Amino acid sequence: MFLNKGIIIALLLFSFSTLCQERKKDSIRITTLDEVVVTGQLRPQSIKKSIFEVKVITRKDIERRAGNNLADVLNQLLNIDIFQNSSNGKSDINVLGLDGKYFKILLDNIPIINEEGFGNYTDLTLINLEDVERIELVQGAMGVQYGANSLSGVLNIITRKQSNNSWEIKTFLQEETVGKEYELFNQGRHIQSISVGHQITAKNYINLSYNRNDFKGFLGRFNGKHYDNEDRLRGYSWLPKQQNFAKLLLSHKGEKFSAFYKFDYLHENIFSYDSIVRSNFIPATQTSNPSSFDQVFNNQRFVHHLNFTGSFGKMLYNISASYQKQEKKRESYTYYIRKDAKENIEKNLFLSKEVWFSRGTFNNLINTNKLSLQAGYEFTDEFGFGSPFGVNIAAGESGVSNSLRNFDLFTSAEIDFTENFSFKPGVRVSFTNLFDTQFYYSLSARQLLKHNWEARAVLGVGTRTPNYDELFTYFVDVNHDLRGNKNLNAESGLSTFFHLKKHTDLNENFSIKNKLTFSYININDRIELVTINQTPLQLQYNNIDTFSSKGIALENEFFCKKVQFNLGASYFNITRVLDYDTGETSNKQGNFQLNSNFSYEIPVIKTSVTAYYKYIGKTNRFIQVDGFFENQKINPYSWFDFTTSKKFSKNKIAITFGVRNLFDVTDINTNAVTGGTHSGTNSRISLGYGRSYFLKLAYNINI
Repeated sequence: MFLNKGIIIALLLFSFSTLCQERKKDSIRITTLDEVVVTGQLRPQSIKKSIFEVKVITRKDIERRAGNNLADVLNQLLNIDIFQNSSNGKSDINVLGLDGKYFKILLDNIPIINEEGFGNYTDLTLINLEDVERIELVQGAMGVQYGANSLSGVLNIITRKQSNNSWEIKTFLQEETVGKEYELFNQGRHIQSISVGHQITAKNYINLSYNRNDFKGFLGRFNGKHYDNEDRLRGYSWLPKQQNFAKLLLSHKGEKFSAFYKFDYLHENIFSYDSIVRSNFIPATQTSNPSSFDQVFNNQRFVHHLNFTGSFGKMLYNISASYQKQEKKRESYTYYIRKDAKENIEKNLFLSKEVWFSRGTFNNLINTNKLSLQAGYEFTDEFGFGSPFGVNIAAGESGVSNSLRNFDLFTSAEIDFTENFSFKPGVRVSFTNLFDTQFYYSLSARQLLKHNWEARAVLGVGTRTPNYDELFTYFVDVNHDLRGNKNLNAESGLSTFFHLKKHTDLNENFSIKNKLTFSYININDRIELVTINQTPLQLQYNNIDTFSSKGIALENEFFCKKVQFNLGASYFNITRVLDYDTGETSNKQGNFQLNSNFSYEIPVIKTSVTAYYKYIGKTNRFIQVDGFFENQKINPYSWFDFTTSKKFSKNKIAITFGVRNLFDVTDINTNAVTGGTHSGTNSRISLGYGRSYFLKLAYNINI
């Protein structure tokens, strides 16, 4: 199967080489400026001068993918896997075998609140990409720059703050099938968006935007909301959900002082329809009134972000302050199917979290031709209460609010020993109200070599602090006993990456970029949910796990006129050891991945064609069955997407058509068996809902 699908890559390579053979003698070579990156830098720098290896996903990349959220954009990258949950619609990220607890997602350089963390375990479907300028990705420990829980890397989403036009109005409609299912109002995915920006003066800008994403769910083998037979086929395989995003941006950009205020709002409803139907037979009338027990989960998030940048003399400062709040509510009710009526309605708030956050960096504290020094701080005050099960919280137990406070100080220096060799040491100290003082260290270096070779090395030591659920969860009734653990230790980790990169210009039409990466991550005292008592069954979070990952990746980019072709491959090996009480369980995993994409722009007809392919090899992981850990083997699979876009009317109108999941992947086999009442897993893992088609119509007005 893999070889057959690999034919697609061979065809793309052949097409690429054919296109590059055509050369015009009078062609003019266009040299583009190096991209400027900010993530982890002492100051905005070009990619070549950056000590960290930063991968940039541009606005054009996002538009080629017709990505609606972060999951759509990241799922084709090497060593990054996106796992979707069909029961709640969430998408989680996995980097080099580590889940979202170890990877930090930032929006304009600050973490974003979510129900399971602050900047971590982010649901990728809740990150809207409208007005995103670019995305910067750094793999490897970034603890000195961004604190705890960034052992596998950070991703920084950077939004637009200014415009080259007095007025910009952008709007689009997108219709998408969900597998084979589509109706204009009742099935499929329906997206509408509008953004209005105005450059009030040369220095002042305002933007308002709104985005609505209406996912009607995926029926699969089920029959929807109005089905009233008692055969457990009511409901959806993937739950329907509606998302509304709104944003306000006010920005000022001056020569020595700039500022912006940004307000982001999210409202989401997830609709859960029970598969069990009760007939409610009435003997007197020989009729029935079928009903079911349904729920609606409501999620609201507010993010206020105020930022100031400027200079005092030679010192540069960048200060952000943010207040964020997230609430989750549940409405449960008896739904009478034939009457389309709700009764016995109960509403409750089961999660409420608030965060005050501030981050400041001060650069050029020492600034010479050889040395630049940065110092900074971070303050986080996270408080609230919550239950991951969406139930009412008993007063005196988890209903008591808990808080986690951090105050961090960090400093790093960039030392240029020569024009081609730079060295960057850094240290961070973190004070918290729940754990011992934590320390983070990093050493980074960049060497520019002859013939356009570049070498970068990053070594980082950091921690992952337990999240809210691991510390404070309390869910105990006649059927469950699941508890957090306030005595958990922070996990400690070591991460090192080495990158070797080369840029080659073969002629005025053809250039190649090659990058080879070696990685190593080691983590001690990993936290797992374990059985502390068999009868009755009691589960609790404890520090029991050791994890290590060794990897190698090769990425190649080929550019020829309006053609771009990427081909990459990676292999990483993971070793995990669980040691709890008297037992020790080992798990070894090797995973091979291959990705490729091909894009071709045809200027004459203003059309672009893009194809994306990714292969994920056989892998395995620990799963828990009735309180015991077992190895679960996951079969390999491939993912292929295709898009084509055409512009009309002086680029004001753009139509994009695409196919997601062309190989029609839905779920994959594992060797696991269905678990017990409180734990376990299915023998198949759901990855998607099959081949889907989308059509996007965008209209842009620039005045």
